[in-house]
Parts: sequence; C-alpha cells; structure tokens
Amino acid sequence: QVQLVESGGGLVQAGGSLRLSCAASGRTFSSYAKGWFRQAPGKEREFVASINQSGDRSYYADSVKGRFTISRDNAKNTVYLQMNSLKPEDTAVYYCAVAVSSYVGSYSLAQGSIGNWGQGTQVTVSS
Repeated sequence: QVQLVESGGGLVQAGGSLRLSCAASGRTFSSYAKGWFRQAPGKEREFVASINQSGDRSYYADSVKGRFTISRDNAKNTVYLQMNSLKPEDTAVYYCAVAVSSYVGSYSLAQGSIGNWGQGTQVTVSS
C-alpha cells in the first residue's frame, strides 16, 4: 500500500522557517515528479511548488517564490519543502503529491495531474 507521510509542520512566528518532509513507502517514486499543495481554511487547495524527476527543474507559485525551496532525495524516496520568511497568509494544511505517472512532469503536476496525496501537515504562522 502506497503511503505519503508528511512531517515538519507546526507553529512558527512570522519571519521564521520550517522544513517539511514527505516520505513515501510502499513504492519507489524516484522517476515521478513531486510537489506540494496547501489548503487554508475556507479556501480551495492550491499549488505551492513542484520538482521534476531528476530534481533539476522546479516550479513555484508566485506567492512563495524566493521564500520556499523544494528539493528531493531519491535515495530516501523523500521530497522536502524549505519555507523561509513565513507569513501569516502561509497558514494552511500542506499536502505532498506525486504525479499520476512517470511521464508527467513538474509543470503538469502543478496543473493537477496527481496520482497520490499525503495526509497533510498543519503549518500555522502567527503574526
């Protein structure tokens, strides 16, 4: 059974940093694009960042460019999201995602071609 387990969420003050991790089990996703989405209360889930299979191409939502960095370690079957200069508007449940197939790139993943979701981790940024 495939599982994506996020960790690293929590409560942080504005301007602070957090590093989210998403470890996959039950299957190797080294040849799949991966990404992060988030959902704030009362809002739809939105794209945050994605990374291609080899880790040399990434996309970011305009709202997080220059503050967040996505990376991956294929040997550990894990994707990361380093979040710096956090703002209260970054408060949300963050979900990791894996592309629906190995032929889907990071751009298509950003458009919603998701095969697996994690259960989510809460990030709360206080002002």
